[in-house]
Amino acid sequence: MECNNCRVNELKFEVKVEGNSNIPMLEDILEHLKRRNILVEAKETTFVIKENDVRDFIDFCQDHMDTSQVLFRISKQTWQPITKIREVLDVQWIDEVIQKQLMICHYQPIVNVEEQVFAYELLARFPKEDGSMIYPNEIFSAARARGRLYALDRACRMTAVKHAAVIKEKKVFINFIPTSIYSPEFCLKSTTALAEELGINPTQLVFEVVETEQVEDIEHLKRILTFYKEKGFEYALDDVGEGYSTLEMLADIKPNYMKLDMQYVQGVSNDIKKQAVARKFLEMAVEIGSIPLAEGIEEREDFEWLKEIGYKLFQGYYFGKPAANPISTTL
Repeated sequence: MECNNCRVNELKFEVKVEGNSNIPMLEDILEHLKRRNILVEAKETTFVIKENDVRDFIDFCQDHMDTSQVLFRISKQTWQPITKIREVLDVQWIDEVIQKQLMICHYQPIVNVEEQVFAYELLARFPKEDGSMIYPNEIFSAARARGRLYALDRACRMTAVKHAAVIKEKKVFINFIPTSIYSPEFCLKSTTALAEELGINPTQLVFEVVETEQVEDIEHLKRILTFYKEKGFEYALDDVGEGYSTLEMLADIKPNYMKLDMQYVQGVSNDIKKQAVARKFLEMAVEIGSIPLAEGIEEREDFEWLKEIGYKLFQGYYFGKPAANPISTTL
């Protein structure tokens, strides 16, 4: 069974009317919405209408109301000016992407110091009918705008698990957004069940926390990671750098893998400041028993420098770009 956050039901828009010129019109507006069977519910100066009926109301607002005093929101998100509502309507296409799971995964190798493939990171890709791709940033921005981030993250996670089934004897890194998970016991049940159904050894999967820097509720993150650990999975933190709370919470979370942000990797062989960050990161990883992974490597010199000081795993275009099929195990 899926929760409401995983379903892609028709959106309902909550509208709030403010201002001396707008409030006197509210009673007539509500009567009109009732007559047309558009109104879902109303309370004081707010009311709810379905997405199919929103455009008609927008036209009325623009003709007869002070739009600066009319606000909307979806899924209890932050109130926004009604003038921004078209941004939500214009990305309705994301609903079909999620419902039909119009996504695949590409494999990017992660190598060890001998440049042998240790693992693959599975990266979501979104193909169009003409063979071109929709950029992930566009996809996730659209999902956020429509309150679909929870459903999209789940769909991507399930797709990645299916793609992991073809990998034998190698680790597979799968991204997830912790802020999209309400209850790990419920939201992650389908993911773990699918892995079991496909006969994937739990120790093969590494769930990677993306947007690490944006995680504010550390206790919630710990609940998620504890759930994964109890199921036999490993976990990693992505884009770890300097100067924010991540380094302070590492000892408490104890990730199996830590990824050094590419901004400190690229050019590190010739940059003293980046070298200082890379060394500090490595020291912390060793101290807490985490495996350090440098991502974003594009130059041989950076790989050699990081390998020399003690990094164990490496990822980047130098070793291979994301591809539809896994590359050979030796580069």
